[in-house]
Amino acid sequence: MTIFKLFLLFSFLSFSFSEETPNHHAFPRPLILEYAELEEEEVSLRCRSWRFAGEANNLSPWKTVPKECAEHVKEYMNGKGYVYDLEIANKEAGEFAKSVKLKEDGLDAWVFDIDETLLSNLPYYAAHGYGFEVFDHAKFDDWVEKGVAPAIEASLKLYEDILNLGYKVILLTGRSESHRAVTVDNLINAGFRDWHQLILRSSDDKGKLAVIYKSEKRSEMEKEGFRILGNSGDQWSDLLGSSVSVRSFKLPNPMYFIA
Repeated sequence: MTIFKLFLLFSFLSFSFSEETPNHHAFPRPLILEYAELEEEEVSLRCRSWRFAGEANNLSPWKTVPKECAEHVKEYMNGKGYVYDLEIANKEAGEFAKSVKLKEDGLDAWVFDIDETLLSNLPYYAAHGYGFEVFDHAKFDDWVEKGVAPAIEASLKLYEDILNLGYKVILLTGRSESHRAVTVDNLINAGFRDWHQLILRSSDDKGKLAVIYKSEKRSEMEKEGFRILGNSGDQWSDLLGSSVSVRSFKLPNPMYFIA
């Protein structure tokens, strides 16, 4: 026990026993509990800073959520903060999309990632520590094959707005080509429709860093004549690299990092 804790505890005990008739309103709870709460608050603040650093792309590559931040990430992902962050990112994307005067050749494109951008895998991550567990490809593939990932509502609204504005929608995902059929069914069942192209990892793309794989695919889009005006993704590797969009929109995701 630290000297500070002993001091607080001693002060409280001295006050209590010095009074013949204790005043129960003087200290509604022991000061030692106040100190413990300060420690919890500091951990919470540091975990918020860690999450912010991740969203700002200031963290070095990481494999799991820090142990002390596991509960913070769980609360964030299940709370209003995550919902509001999704809403503002998608709202700003929509405002930008409406501000652009599209050409009449049908080559103005918007690229969307899928996982944690259009579809939510939160049910899977809730069963696997919200990112605290080391990622297991086999278990995640089993989840993908169920085809039950729900839509992220704010992203579905943006998606519909993008279509209605006349953009060509191109879906660019890190999922493997073997998941095409179930991914198509999942997207349709979740409310997504009328995309121009769905690009998944082929055998030739196996082993490539996401930022390289997605840069190459965007380069191919440009060679086909597409102008990539917008790009939405939950990972910086969805957005950075080469052949980047005019505007990119990063959706929140403190559960995992993909280089």
